[in-house]
Amino acid sequence: MDYNLATREGRWKHFGSVDPVKGTKPTEKALMTDLQSSKKDFLFEIDHVGIKNLTYPVRLGDFQTAGTFSLSTHLAQDEKGINMSRILESVEAHYDQGLPLDFDTLKKVLITLQTTMRQQNATVDASAVWFFDRFSPVTNLKAVGHADVTFSMTVADEKVTAQAITIQADVTTLCPCSKEISEYSAHNQRGVVTVTAELTAALPDDFKEQLLDAMEANASSMLYPILKRTDEKAVTERAYENPRFVEDLLRLIAADLVDLPFVTGFEIECRNEESIHQHDAFARLRYTK
Repeated sequence: MDYNLATREGRWKHFGSVDPVKGTKPTEKALMTDLQSSKKDFLFEIDHVGIKNLTYPVRLGDFQTAGTFSLSTHLAQDEKGINMSRILESVEAHYDQGLPLDFDTLKKVLITLQTTMRQQNATVDASAVWFFDRFSPVTNLKAVGHADVTFSMTVADEKVTAQAITIQADVTTLCPCSKEISEYSAHNQRGVVTVTAELTAALPDDFKEQLLDAMEANASSMLYPILKRTDEKAVTERAYENPRFVEDLLRLIAADLVDLPFVTGFEIECRNEESIHQHDAFARLRYTK
């Protein structure tokens, strides 16, 4: 069959498109079968059912960035499924030029989700890159630094039952053993520090900054976006003055976190991307106050 290739519809049919069939199933929502709302014994209740890898604009501090969300609710034994479109509707209800990424906003989202779904609880994990101003140590030049953060929260009966934050940041570590045995110099490398902190309901405004300070200040050196020569000298010498095994760094960070009154427990992992080995070194601990 020849089609009018001068038109879009003609070209579509030329490439295999066909006309819609005249179906027999209802097109009005009120007449459509809602399988997800079926009620009978479905053998088990489900702890979490929802969506993952939702990319959504968020505002974190002074910066707008992309967040990655996992949102879920409980599902009772006598319910077949949830209406997943309502999850997005619950997030959209709190959109304001991006979703403010903080625990107050996440609590509102979860209460909306729990209420809409009529379930016992709701949970969110929201990850984003946290951007912040960082100043070089000698010349005081400002540039944008960053760390990865994940906010986690569970709400049951409109009350927060758990909240935590995970922060991952890079640092410099200088090997104490290398410094001790070598006539000169010592090998150093980039270290990756990950802290998951379980938090109280009441938080200071700078709780993220306090956690990041515990992670970076205990390393041989923190990292900087911009370093001039005088800055590089200061960073290199500071690292040499503060050698750290992964075990050392882990314990020093833990000591600082124990002193933070808004932290109820934590897990820390320190991992060195070794500069003289083909493997990484790591240490991990969990502590509950």
